Amino acid sequence: MFPKSIFVAILVLALVSMACGVTVDVPVTKFQTGPTQTMTINIPAPSGGSANLTLQFGAGELHLAPGAVNALVDGTATYNVAELKPVITTTGQDVRVSTGNFEIRGIPSIQTKDFQNVWDLKLGSQPMALKVNAGAYQSTMEFGGLALNNLEINDGAAEVNLKFSQPNLVEMKQFTYATGASSVSLNNLANANFAAMTFRGGAGTYTLDFSGGLKRDAGVTIESGISTVTVTVPQGTPATVVFKGGMSSVNAHDGWQKSGNEYTNPGSGPALTITVTMGAGTLELRN
Repeated sequence: MFPKSIFVAILVLALVSMACGVTVDVPVTKFQTGPTQTMTINIPAPSGGSANLTLQFGAGELHLAPGAVNALVDGTATYNVAELKPVITTTGQDVRVSTGNFEIRGIPSIQTKDFQNVWDLKLGSQPMALKVNAGAYQSTMEFGGLALNNLEINDGAAEVNLKFSQPNLVEMKQFTYATGASSVSLNNLANANFAAMTFRGGAGTYTLDFSGGLKRDAGVTIESGISTVTVTVPQGTPATVVFKGGMSSVNAHDGWQKSGNEYTNPGSGPALTITVTMGAGTLELRN
């Protein structure tokens, strides 16, 4: 079943536009469900170094985890809209998996209540730059133990739980996450082994947990609109948070030291420097 909460988020955005007195011609995407089909996906790892993997996912459920053996991607796609059949293209080191000819424009119109689109994919251990582009979806992403040298995620109305339960096996140059009206939880981020991270959100609830083993100094930029942002840094991990907010408030829990618009978590070893810019809402600093 398609997650109702995601449709609610899309409808809220439309209602906000109407409440503001703005006339918006919102297109409607119509599609018809049919028999459920399952497609096996097995993509060999490109030879000759790091792969560039792009997952272009429209709506539904996306589950990613390590575990592909002798492959870059291994898993299944289950769907009951013909246009959702995945399309795989490979050009040298570039691999792309996309949801066929399906594209949501505006508010989706479902002809039945049995919409289904689920990708359950395992990723291989080959070094890769991973890019995920998604629309309205629910997702679990486990990246622990992979070899990601770059990670970029762009989504719309989303419910995402992402974690690095084990260290990333290579140095990640950049981790970028951009989202809309969403609920996003990013966990064990110190294990991602990134040099720089950028998170951009709209109106939503966002949790960034920097637990794990921080191997080197890293810089983090967080930008959000009307939202609740929770940043967790374990005790003993040195971190400085510089806060820039309009109609926003900061709740710093025990362990954080305040000086002007800077909040410090004392410790030793590699350090985090986090800059938070918020339009309105609440920033929670936790240990």
